[in-house]
Amino acid sequence: MLRGRGACGEQAQGHTLQGWAGGACGGQAQGRTLRGEPGAVRGPPHGEVKEPRGGGLVGVAFLAGSRVWLLLSLLPLPEAECAYTLAVVAALWLTEALPLPVTALLPGLLFPLFGITASKEVASAYFKDFHLLLIGVICLATSIEKWNLHKRIALRMVMTVGVNPAWLTLGLMSSTAFLSMWLSNTSTAAMVMPIVEAVAQQIISAQAEVEATQMTSLGGSTNHGLEIDESVNGQETNERNEKTIPNSDTGTKYRTKKDHMMCKLMCLCIAYSSTIGGLTTITGTSTNLIFSEHFNTRYPDCRCINFGSWFLLSFPAAVIILLLSWIWLQWLFLGFNFKEMFKCGKTKTAKQKACAEVIKQEYQKLGPMRYQEIVTLILFIVMALLWFSRDPGFVPGWSALFSKYPGFATDSTVALLIGILFFIIPAKRLTKTTPTGEIVAFDYSPLITWKEFQSFMPWDIAILVGGGFALADGCEESGLSKWIGNKLSPLGSLPVWLIILISSLLVTSLTEVASNPATITLLLPILSPLAEAIQVNPLYILIPSTLCTSFAFLLPVANPPNAIVFSYGHLKVMDMVKAGLGVNIVGVAVVMLGMSTWIWALFDLSTYPSWAPPISNETMP
Repeated sequence: MLRGRGACGEQAQGHTLQGWAGGACGGQAQGRTLRGEPGAVRGPPHGEVKEPRGGGLVGVAFLAGSRVWLLLSLLPLPEAECAYTLAVVAALWLTEALPLPVTALLPGLLFPLFGITASKEVASAYFKDFHLLLIGVICLATSIEKWNLHKRIALRMVMTVGVNPAWLTLGLMSSTAFLSMWLSNTSTAAMVMPIVEAVAQQIISAQAEVEATQMTSLGGSTNHGLEIDESVNGQETNERNEKTIPNSDTGTKYRTKKDHMMCKLMCLCIAYSSTIGGLTTITGTSTNLIFSEHFNTRYPDCRCINFGSWFLLSFPAAVIILLLSWIWLQWLFLGFNFKEMFKCGKTKTAKQKACAEVIKQEYQKLGPMRYQEIVTLILFIVMALLWFSRDPGFVPGWSALFSKYPGFATDSTVALLIGILFFIIPAKRLTKTTPTGEIVAFDYSPLITWKEFQSFMPWDIAILVGGGFALADGCEESGLSKWIGNKLSPLGSLPVWLIILISSLLVTSLTEVASNPATITLLLPILSPLAEAIQVNPLYILIPSTLCTSFAFLLPVANPPNAIVFSYGHLKVMDMVKAGLGVNIVGVAVVMLGMSTWIWALFDLSTYPSWAPPISNETMP
């Protein structure tokens, strides 16, 4: 997702409990009300592109100066002119001197002027199969958020796992990750955080009420036999964790240091699980979609990347990363007591009861499932089933019914089918029978309107991705991709696992300071010819690099989910750095494990595939 810098980095004052209202930080309004009424569309589910940081003149100067340098020092070869365009776009994306979508339009301007591709050809790169898939997915996301289905799913899953602190955080992470599989990472974090904040504040206030009751009943003395169980690491709560701290500079009062640690833990659980869940599906995050479109365009004879195959490769990795991240965060902030965590039949503490009560109350406010939620859920399930069954690989899918047109129907076909239905199916029954037998007719209105869809559709991401496709096409047409591959071919002497590790660490580091879509868009045209030059299955390098692009866990500005949870004021930058470093290590390690085990077997990565272009002798160095 795109960066959410600027105001997102500032800590919010007070207890922010509202949902995202289209801002970059997830709604920083004051008060304790929880939004989410039917019809209250909260804004686009994908991260918004931030405004330039006042560096527009710097970008223009760099553009002109680098062009002069090019004319003086390089021959006017197509490769050099394409490399110049790539360098300018990369610099402007990294510095954000211009809005990212505006920078993405530069290939459409420069490639025709340099004679690399015609204007009509480069224009076609800005709208591809990816964009149709995105439109269908956003239709689903619009209906889910409009009718509050996301909130019902999240609360129901948390109620199922219980209110033990460890199990509560696992339930929050699981429900958030599940929602992030189908919605964007940004909107998922923005939707779940108000619920989490309400739970955290209820726990703190309940603890204070219990102690006040104890003090009153004993005339100001503390009855140690009635103290709430606050054990950490299998021992009674020590002085360090139970030390009462003054009002925080974030505007939130924490009774004890452990209360503060619990708030930090819950915030980071939401930020990281929303990102981890996005790994699981092709539509879960824009980087997956960019990879899918790039791969299917560059290797049209390979039909191994689709919704089902991506789920099979990424779901085990996401589950392992989620569980290990949960363990790491538990140990870092609360301590990890395995025996206490899994002890059955333990009496719930007052804090746990308060937490369960606030979750139950929020769920009861939703009432029974309404017609709109049921229809949205049915369409959601149908879309997922059609995606999985289109071409599962191990058995013939429904695409085999159209054998005369192999490869014509893609995941975007399914997305458009379901997306259009949201504009056709009525939002309420058209007639109603009164107790007197009279039939009352209602005005027709669909589940979602075009205006609501427009407010959710991330056109900035669509343009950004289109610019990436234009860059990739230009690199191929000019011969720059082949030139880069030849120059990188000496890396073939290194072990393949080392090449994968180096590229994964490079991507993980770069994505902390650059937007995820820009990072993967820049690297895919470079990594693909590298794999071809060293005669390695391109998936062997592209898959781990794509997954690692989402590992932006270190900084509040690394991605919008981080910025959203940071804006609630419980975290410091170093809290996120320490926690994110561990999650980054876990993520890269799990990806490396997957590439040598189930992903290796799933795609037969041991051989150079026939669908990849062979390297001719004259192109080899």
